[in-house]
Amino acid sequence: MIHSKKFIKLGIFLIALNVFSQTTITRPILTGAPFLRIAPDARAGGLGDQGVATSPDAFSQYWNASKYLFSTDYSGFAISYTPFLSNLTNDVFLLNGTYHQYLGSEETQAIGASLYYFNLGEINLTEISGNQVISTGIAKPNEFAIDLSYSLLLAERFGMSVTMRYIRSDLYNNVSNSDNSQTKAASSIAFDLGGYYNTEKFDGLADKEGRLRGGFQIANIGPKLDYSNSEDNSSFLPTNLRLGAGYDMYLDEYNTISLNLETTKLLVPTPQEDGTISDKGFLDGMISSFGDAPDGFGEEFKEFTYSVGVEYDYNRQFAFRAGYFHESPEKGARQFVTLGAGLKYQAFGLDFSYLLTTSKVNSALDNTLRFALTWNFGGNSSKGDFGY
Repeated sequence: MIHSKKFIKLGIFLIALNVFSQTTITRPILTGAPFLRIAPDARAGGLGDQGVATSPDAFSQYWNASKYLFSTDYSGFAISYTPFLSNLTNDVFLLNGTYHQYLGSEETQAIGASLYYFNLGEINLTEISGNQVISTGIAKPNEFAIDLSYSLLLAERFGMSVTMRYIRSDLYNNVSNSDNSQTKAASSIAFDLGGYYNTEKFDGLADKEGRLRGGFQIANIGPKLDYSNSEDNSSFLPTNLRLGAGYDMYLDEYNTISLNLETTKLLVPTPQEDGTISDKGFLDGMISSFGDAPDGFGEEFKEFTYSVGVEYDYNRQFAFRAGYFHESPEKGARQFVTLGAGLKYQAFGLDFSYLLTTSKVNSALDNTLRFALTWNFGGNSSKGDFGY
């Protein structure tokens, strides 16, 4: 039998869910283009994989593009590198490049663009002929997304954004399925909606100035991905809802401590008790995802992940971060702590983070260092009192 579609598809789904050992997982939610669920940048990676309501940075495009409206830099470019399955191989990785800038001198509008590329290395394909194993070629599965965002300030401290995205997922390299249906690269378009709000500074805890932040995002709203000419291979996009909040405590003019909270839910139908996946359209699937779990509200609640992150910043030059991420053992079992740091010198920044799994389930990112480089050009914006 050719090690083809089913083998690759199962492997990709396991990668996306970070499941590589025996667990108590029941009815995990599977999607196409699972790479879109991987946090691309090192700063978010140090805060427990969150970013919808954190202070603005160059990688806000992925988490919540409306944060660009409060960036302290007029424009910037950033690139990040995340090795994947580094304990097993060295040719699986994620690259993310992003660009943003304000439009006009009033700084009430901003645009952003990014390229998100996931390389899955090489897979040797074989088939058994008699008592021999014969090579049938090499597959090079990969996925990428290109997107463009527009953000608009609707009030002094609140803005919203819309992001359009093109997605291409080539997991099977045209390898035939056992039912003779021909696989193909799947593509789709999607969009995100986001919003971000922060307050003015006020007298907060311990007689220190403070500020509250809040954000939301609905990401990857769009038609299913069709991996072949068979309806059985049509997969939902990883549409998800993110909600977050944060609090900044200004110890003095140089030192700031931030606490960040975030929760996320996939807006994708839950597999039923017999393992079947809904054939609903993507809009019906989004709506029904809040009430379709076979075990009722108890299982619905388990479909939410949450994370908490703490960041210490000194004069916007040095930052130290820590975070924790939790997913129900029955829905993927991703549970890990993260550590990170950042350094900024003039217009350049360097961030890195490290992940340690706390679950009995091995993580594809366990003991992995992520790196990100940022170049902020175009000078400072007028939002110096708002951002990171």
